Amino acid sequence: MTAQPVEQYEDPHDPQVILGDLPRREHPLFLKQYHEAVDAAHDPAGYKRLQAVLRHWSITARALNKALKENPNYYEDLAAEVEGVRNGTVQTVPLDVVIPDRAERVAEERRHRYR
Repeated sequence: MTAQPVEQYEDPHDPQVILGDLPRREHPLFLKQYHEAVDAAHDPAGYKRLQAVLRHWSITARALNKALKENPNYYEDLAAEVEGVRNGTVQTVPLDVVIPDRAERVAEERRHRYR
C-alpha cells in the first residue's frame, strides 16, 4: 500500500485566503476592517467581532468572484445602477413591499443573535 498525499484544507476565513480571493480594489477596505477587528480582539470580548469580519469578507470574496466571472463589467454596471437610482432613472421598490414581514424577521433575528 502506498501513502496518499494529504489534502490541504484551506480555511476560507483565513485572512490570506480572503486576500487571495478578493479583487485588488477590495483589499484596502478589507485590511482596514481586519486590522480594526484584530486590535479589538486583544480584549476577549472583541474576538467575536474578528470572527464576524472574517466570515463577512470570506462570503464577500466568493460572491464577488462569482459576479466577476459572470460579468467582467460588474463594478461598472453596479456604478451605473447606483447612479441610476440616485438620478431617478432606475425604478426602485421599497424594501417593505418586497419583503412585507421584514420588520418581524429583523426583530426575530436580533432576538436570536443577542441571546
